[in-house]
Amino acid sequence: MDDTAIAAAAGVAMYERDYAAQRLGISVDEVRPGYARLSMTVADDMVNGHAVGHGGLTFALADTAMAYASNSYNRVALAQYATINFLAPTRLGERLTAEAVEQSRAGRAGIYDVRVTNPDGAQVALFRGQTIRMNDKVDEASPVIE
Repeated sequence: MDDTAIAAAAGVAMYERDYAAQRLGISVDEVRPGYARLSMTVADDMVNGHAVGHGGLTFALADTAMAYASNSYNRVALAQYATINFLAPTRLGERLTAEAVEQSRAGRAGIYDVRVTNPDGAQVALFRGQTIRMNDKVDEASPVIE
């Protein structure tokens, strides 16, 4: 299998067990080595008391995109640190897209930038996260994480 096929297979294997992403309605649109594009529609139960999308759910979308990008080598990678800047509000019914791009992968650490955009292509959030790779493979039925 080439690297692109490995990344796609790792994405499929992860999504089968990713009940949080499934519950949030996150779709995995593309996974390739060091890259992932995911999307999610802001549903009525994702809007806060100010009638805008809850920032925690925008964070969840970005974090999930980082997860798929960092696990695209078929090695389990876990988030160690993440930060987000909210640039604009999201609205009920908007389809948000999160694009995660690997910036560095050295030793066991990886750094990923995630750009979240609305349907007009405007940036609504910028996220940066760091991951740590484990020895387990993503496509194993029950990876052991210590």
